[in-house]
Amino acid sequence: MSTAVWATRDTPAGPFTAVVDADGYVLASGWTGSVDDLLPLIHDSLAPTGVTEGDTGAVGDAIDRYHDGDLSAVDGVAVRQRSGPYREHAWDVLRTVPAGAPVTYTGYAEKTGRPAAVRAAAGACAHNAAALFVPCHRVLRTDGSLGGFRWGLPVKRWLLDHESADLRLD
Repeated sequence: MSTAVWATRDTPAGPFTAVVDADGYVLASGWTGSVDDLLPLIHDSLAPTGVTEGDTGAVGDAIDRYHDGDLSAVDGVAVRQRSGPYREHAWDVLRTVPAGAPVTYTGYAEKTGRPAAVRAAAGACAHNAAALFVPCHRVLRTDGSLGGFRWGLPVKRWLLDHESADLRLD
């Protein structure tokens, strides 16, 4: 692998850092001000030989646009993650869950084609390195409660509120 670029942007939900490879793919991202929080999340087969702070280009622009209200801005951003076949499939499926329409872990497992794989679906969320671009924050417990989130429940709540804001009446 080659050197990756990282940058931290200020967002209403807190600092957001993304690590982007030389091809423009997000390797890891999340609501942290430290790239050191993200590097361990990158699969060994994708690990860059080095990281440098710099311009993340279109990825950074998408982050800003999303937080400014363009909820679809992150949908087309390319992501690279590696794991087993089910988890990789589950991450692809997660990218189809639309903003403003969260699903339960059970519903997410059903969307992956394995309705009994609720724990495996939850595991895909827990091991997702590319937060926001692979929107694990859009998965809730069956009772509607938030469940877990690597970047904290206040961030998850902010994201869900942000994505449902256009659905509320004034």
